[in-house]
Amino acid sequence: MVRTQIQLTEEQARALKKIAAVRRVSMAELIRQGVDRVISSQTAIDAEERIKRAIQVAGKFRSGRKDISEHHDNYLTEAIRS
Repeated sequence: MVRTQIQLTEEQARALKKIAAVRRVSMAELIRQGVDRVISSQTAIDAEERIKRAIQVAGKFRSGRKDISEHHDNYLTEAIRS
């Protein structure tokens, strides 16, 4: 493990102490769990890679509709509501 120092607000410190006591773990363990959640929630693909992938698949799928360019917003709204 790597030792690091962080600063918490008084409110954060009090809340973490209470949670740690209830869960019977250290504050450090709670902070590590929080860091793990932040890391796992981040997508591994950066914006440049997303653009590259989108360009690679453009035109490779067919919807059967001939008016996608004119009515794409309507189709998107319809799909989201379904």
